[in-house]
Amino acid sequence: MPFRIGLTRDFLDSDGKVGWGDIGLAALDEADGVAWDFIDVASGDIPAEAVRGYDALIVLTPRVTADTLKGADRLALVARFGVGYDNVDVEACTRHGVVVTITPDGVRVPVAVSALALLLAAAHRIREKDALVRTGRWEDKLAHMGTGLTGRVLGLVGWGNIGREVSRVCAPLGLRQLAADPFADRDAAEAAGVTLVELDTLLAEADFVVVTCALTPQTHHLLNASRLAAMKPSAFLVNVARGPIVDQAALTEALTGRRIAGAALDVFEVEPPDPADPLLALDNVLLAPHAVAWTDELALGNGRGAIQAALDVAAGRAPAHPVNPAALDHPRFLSSPRFLSRKASR
Repeated sequence: MPFRIGLTRDFLDSDGKVGWGDIGLAALDEADGVAWDFIDVASGDIPAEAVRGYDALIVLTPRVTADTLKGADRLALVARFGVGYDNVDVEACTRHGVVVTITPDGVRVPVAVSALALLLAAAHRIREKDALVRTGRWEDKLAHMGTGLTGRVLGLVGWGNIGREVSRVCAPLGLRQLAADPFADRDAAEAAGVTLVELDTLLAEADFVVVTCALTPQTHHLLNASRLAAMKPSAFLVNVARGPIVDQAALTEALTGRRIAGAALDVFEVEPPDPADPLLALDNVLLAPHAVAWTDELALGNGRGAIQAALDVAAGRAPAHPVNPAALDHPRFLSSPRFLSRKASR
């Protein structure tokens, strides 16, 4: 019986082609004992009947719920194409013996570079200057001076996989770097030229606040009204992590009242945002549709990471980057045919 891998259908465009370009599917075609196809789910909750008969799922945006797993007669792996896993009920997967993996190696550079792109666009007021040219207001450019980076303070909310890479790509730009992360290694930060501080200190001192931490119950609305009020009036906020880390209503008020200089957001509390959301009407915020890091580099890196996780499980190996490592020891996972055959061959 082949090891069956299903990819969610939102990888495909309206013509039925992979809209991401090359995501490494050739590796599946070349693998022995593996069969793959696209499941008929592109959004919303994945129904139980959609996962029956599959050993692994590679998931973009549809949600894996406890009800999804009621159909998991063979499922051993949910491989997320990306690093966020808020669309996966990880606890339910762990109870069911299904390992959930992410692709940190695929996103590290593209997301960090996208954070820098948004920071530079906000600092240089690219949105406003583009509008000047398009609307025939060339002579108004004196009213739209940008903010230079040299000697300014970069504050990273989170210094994990992405935060460390943002530090690296920003190192030549003459910024003093602060980071707030209770789990970061102080010696590693110091070696990278980053000073670990409390979040309140970071917000008070940073000229550019970049959010790179994971969304957890502890970080939901981490940047609330009072913390946004602690930022400098000249400061910019950049969020490339998850929308709910920032209280969007409070941010809208801060931007409307010009209590901070501006923001650049790739993520929102509700995606896509309501077209009537007042945030969308503001001229001091730059917006992207949770896709600013979407490049051929990210597509191939994420695809290779997710596919390799599936191929590892198909070969009876533990996959890299599990977010619920306890599932690796679950009797159901260990009793899957691939692991049993692997043990028998030893």
